[in-house]
Amino acid sequence: MTAPTGRRERKKAATRQRIADTALRLFLERGYDAVGIRDVAAEADVAVTTLFSHFPSKEALVFERDDEFERRLVRAVTDRAPDEPLVPALRREIQALVRHCTGADADPVWRMIVESPALRAYEESMRLRHAESLAAALSAGPRPAATPTACRTIARFVIDAYSLARDAKDPDAALEEIFRMVGAAWEAACSSARAAEAGGQR
Repeated sequence: MTAPTGRRERKKAATRQRIADTALRLFLERGYDAVGIRDVAAEADVAVTTLFSHFPSKEALVFERDDEFERRLVRAVTDRAPDEPLVPALRREIQALVRHCTGADADPVWRMIVESPALRAYEESMRLRHAESLAAALSAGPRPAATPTACRTIARFVIDAYSLARDAKDPDAALEEIFRMVGAAWEAACSSARAAEAGGQR
């Protein structure tokens, strides 16, 4: 997470982190369904309205790095150096997330997610939202860009790479294989766009 600079921003970030840490501890101790929003707020010593100012739903408490991950994916496209290839930049971000989510303390959290229909549905909607944000960033890239459909397809591949690698016996090997295919697909999409633009200029 990017370090907040001002005193007020630091205080807000600390409160947000305290709420998220408290929620996760309670969920793991008592079970996700057994803990309510008011329980989390009381344990974190904040008002319910304060909790909702940081997290829009109970499910969001479990995925507290959701927005950060989405921003990082988009910035991997928009903020990379002009000569930096796209696919390796995206792979680095996915690999960082996979390593975060396959650490020694991650298993109980993922078991909780798998066992909760509400959390599984939230994760699915989160992945779709990330894919749409990534597709928009790809479409806004230098011309000739791939078509909107190609950008959305590649974005889905990239987002799905995370869950596929996370569940693999060897996540790094899985990412290597997946991103070879992603790279080939992206190059094919861009080649088609260049050919279409060249044909239109004749």
